[in-house]
Order: sequence, then structure tokens, then C-alpha cells
Amino acid sequence: MAKDYTELAQDIVSHVGGKNNIVKLVHCVTRLRFTLKDESKADDDYLKQREGIVTVVKAGGQYQVVIGNHVPDVYDTVLKVSGITGEGGIDVDEGDIPKGNLFDRFIALVSGLFQPMLGVLSAAGMIKGLVAILAAVGVSKTDGAYVVLNAAGDGFSNSCL
Repeated sequence: MAKDYTELAQDIVSHVGGKNNIVKLVHCVTRLRFTLKDESKADDDYLKQREGIVTVVKAGGQYQVVIGNHVPDVYDTVLKVSGITGEGGIDVDEGDIPKGNLFDRFIALVSGLFQPMLGVLSAAGMIKGLVAILAAVGVSKTDGAYVVLNAAGDGFSNSCL
């Protein structure tokens, strides 16, 4: 049975400035990533002290609320209690979208481009690391496990290109 995160979700929405201050909401593995109209409306101190929230980070034009491994459940609850649509956010005028400086927008663009490939690249790196360890301890390059792992690592890394 899943834990009820309704109270936490309501607190998060109200202390990031309310539903009307949220332009977009996405999540990663441990964080809720808000794009806010006005970050000054967010109550950093309250959110940092709130049980269920690890900390708050402002980076790359995003207001990030670090939750932990159960972030998908909290994300779903935030969407439900706030009525926002997540990635699409709420309907906004072009003037409401935060501009940010050019560097922040560039970093956000590059991050968005590479994010879908991070898992595959991480897996390839770990497999290739294991292959390097096998070679260092003297496993023959013709050994079956070595050949399969080497091919898997190459396959994962080449699938991202």
C-alpha cells in the first residue's frame, strides 16, 4: 500500500508560490523540478525544514525540491492536488515564461538533449569498467564472458550515437 503524500504535496505547492506560480513541473530520480514564474514567491526556509523534503536547490533556472527515491509518488500527488498537467504546466502567456540569462538557457537545452541518454551511457560505462577490470586481472580476451560483456558495453555506447 502506497503512502499518502497529499499533505506534503499541498505544502509544496503552496510554498512554491501556489498553482499559479508554476509554469512547468517535471521530476528526475530524486527531485521535483519546478519552473516558476517568480522564484521569490517560494519559501525556501519552510521547504528546507519540512519533513519529507531533503533540501531545496536552485539551478539552471529550475527550483528543485529534493524528495528522495519516492519522488514519482509525490509528483503524481502534486499533479493531482494542484490540477496542473506536469510537463506542460499551466496555460501561460509568453510573458510569464522566465527568461533567464543565455548561459542558463543553454545549459537547460544541453541537459534536456542528453537526459534521455544518461541511463544507457551509465550502463555502458559500468559494463566497460567491468571489462577493464577483467582484463586487468588476466582474463583472456577470447573468454566468453569477456567477449559478451565487451560487446554489450560497445552496443550500449554505440546505441546513443
